[in-house]
Amino acid sequence: MSTLILHQTHHTLSDFDGISNYLLENLKGDGLHLFPELFLTGYPLQDLCLQRAFIDSYQDHFKKIDQWLKSLPTTNKWRALVPGLHYELEENLLPQKIENVVFEAVPGLGLRKIYTKRLLPNYDIFDEQKYFTPGSGNCFYDFQGSLLAVHICEDMWASSFHQMDPCELMFGEMNEKNLSVKMLINLSASPFDDRKKKKRFERAKSISLKFKCPFLYLNRVGGEDEILFDGSSFIVSGDNVALAMKSFEKEIQSVQIEKLAGRYEHEPIFLEENTWEGLFSPRLDQTKRPAELETWTEEECADILKALQFGLQEYAVKSGFKKFLVALSGGLDSALVLAIVKLSLRPGQDVEAVYMPSIHSAILSTQLCEEMCARLKIPLRHLPIKFLHSTVKNTFTQTFPDKFDGLVDENVQSRLRGTLLYTRSNQTGAMVINTSNKSELAVGYSTQYGDSVGALSLLGDLYKTEVYLLARYINTKFHEPIPLGIIKRGPSAELRQNQLDQDSLPPYSRLDPMLEGILSYRYGKHELLGLGFDEEEIMKTLNLYLKSEYKRAQFCPILKIKAKSFGFGYRIPISKNLNYHLS
Repeated sequence: MSTLILHQTHHTLSDFDGISNYLLENLKGDGLHLFPELFLTGYPLQDLCLQRAFIDSYQDHFKKIDQWLKSLPTTNKWRALVPGLHYELEENLLPQKIENVVFEAVPGLGLRKIYTKRLLPNYDIFDEQKYFTPGSGNCFYDFQGSLLAVHICEDMWASSFHQMDPCELMFGEMNEKNLSVKMLINLSASPFDDRKKKKRFERAKSISLKFKCPFLYLNRVGGEDEILFDGSSFIVSGDNVALAMKSFEKEIQSVQIEKLAGRYEHEPIFLEENTWEGLFSPRLDQTKRPAELETWTEEECADILKALQFGLQEYAVKSGFKKFLVALSGGLDSALVLAIVKLSLRPGQDVEAVYMPSIHSAILSTQLCEEMCARLKIPLRHLPIKFLHSTVKNTFTQTFPDKFDGLVDENVQSRLRGTLLYTRSNQTGAMVINTSNKSELAVGYSTQYGDSVGALSLLGDLYKTEVYLLARYINTKFHEPIPLGIIKRGPSAELRQNQLDQDSLPPYSRLDPMLEGILSYRYGKHELLGLGFDEEEIMKTLNLYLKSEYKRAQFCPILKIKAKSFGFGYRIPISKNLNYHLS
């Protein structure tokens, strides 16, 4: 029987020694070894693939593997499909052409290019057309008498972005040449988002039904700054899920092609075209008036928590941090961040919480911070800012005739906290975790260089209403690490007496769905009015959103857990006329 060995791998970008050593240790036995997209380099590379030092190192890395393969006896029964880069260099060794390809690895013969990725995504976080040249042919690969159809990641996603559909072209060639394909194989580097798993299964099942053979989807694992790759590789045979691999964990699985039976009586149903609207459609319940943000299921909450824990560890480990620092306020955002960090800790790591009350901080905030840290067995440091605040205020009053009140007085408190937080970080070498959420980031409800500081944002892709959902899920599953008093109290920055978020913003139950519509690049004033939102609240939200671009431009990296997020895939000019969105 023909055996496939699926390598759901986890490597750091450009870790050529680790990647080559993995091949040397794992390519053995009898079967066809399969690896995710750009396994030989990691993904996404961005401008790294243009740098001379990277190209030189990759070429040496490639030659090392090629020579090792050629040194092996041809009696070895295994083969491998190993994705990587193929360079064509000019005389001055600058890249004339770069291709995203699949190499066949054969003992005694070396590496041979057999396929070039045809569809190069160029939207949101993707900009492959900047770097790569597309391929032009299908790949039918014979392994021990089984004919396999092979393509790479985006090739499985027919869309309005592309002028061709590789699956249709492959299907046409099969019919024209009367080819009998035993399996379709897609080698991917596909980022995680909260809807991606379901979409992958739906698309793969449709293709499997059309081709009447199993569909194998193999994805990488890794956290590359903001972008998370979840693995979650699988095989479907028609409506049947024949194999489902772990999420956010490396894994090796073996399957035998002949045992992958499936039922293909149903006609393929393509539920949603892969268009801009399909990829980034708002998560809104439009049957309600005004529309509401759709809630997460328990399974989705579990996936999101795992993604945030994984992303935090990837960023910390790759950046060399073993300690974490969280500014605890008595509010829900910082409490949720602290709980996630605590649940994520590995041996040799620790977390410290710092509470920095002002003259406006309630006694309840102190009590709740102490209660939470006692539950989590985390040290809580008290650093009151009231005397520092008073000193700064007196100094400015004596020096400048201008008033020291309102936002001036509020923002200096937040910035003092940011200063103290990073002073403590310098003392201990701890990584400061940002505690802002997506709602605040969207409307600029934070202080630049104050509560917006941090090395990484865990909640920057969660609206405030979703912060409540995840907090309640964590309390249900992990013995209530977050005191109920924190969840029940009204959101407040506590920068002035009796301050509440709703004094400055629409209620989050209405703000969040409006923001979701706006950030999908689909909804403006008229569409939001049609969803039942109040015109005054719409205009206020749009104004806040448009005027806060400069803050978002200086914000820290955000762990991306949705199809459309602030950060790497969100590229909006800071300087622009704002009237286009307000008419």
